[in-house]
Amino acid sequence: MLDRQKLTEQLAELPLYMYEFIDPRQLEFSQRIRYICSHDCQMYGKSWACPPAVGEVEACQAHCLSFDGCLLMGTITEVSDITNIQETLSTRGDHEALTAQVAAFMQAQGVHPYILSTEACAICTRCAILDGQPCRFPDRMHPCIESQGINLIPTLENLGFPFQYGENVVTWYSLLFFREG
Repeated sequence: MLDRQKLTEQLAELPLYMYEFIDPRQLEFSQRIRYICSHDCQMYGKSWACPPAVGEVEACQAHCLSFDGCLLMGTITEVSDITNIQETLSTRGDHEALTAQVAAFMQAQGVHPYILSTEACAICTRCAILDGQPCRFPDRMHPCIESQGINLIPTLENLGFPFQYGENVVTWYSLLFFREG
């Protein structure tokens, strides 16, 4: 069972912009988000962390809602030019490292979270899906939040956190789903 107090103390020591325990039912799942993935994202069909490999939105929603707890965490990083995609994406690794650290805190308590994080997986230079092979690192690969059909903006707004923190500031979010008992 997760000791939220202990985890909260550990989270307070990390450079997180925000963290909040939420009920997974607070999340909005939408086919519209998946539509954006399939029509506007270059990674669609090119990663095990992205659609269609992650399953239909309904199956993703059912899986996420099978958990009774979720930790929403976010980081912010300032860049010199938010329109420079290379510079913006270069900040992602720090967020992913913090997500892994938080997952390790949870795992030390015997809780093994289901993690959704940023963008498409970037562990391998070429995803095994392109060669018809299974994921090489399924224990390290985290599907992106949007791949599940999750529109995170309403949840953030309800909690009083802006999705975009400001000009030339990159915001990254992760969801760590867990079972209480």
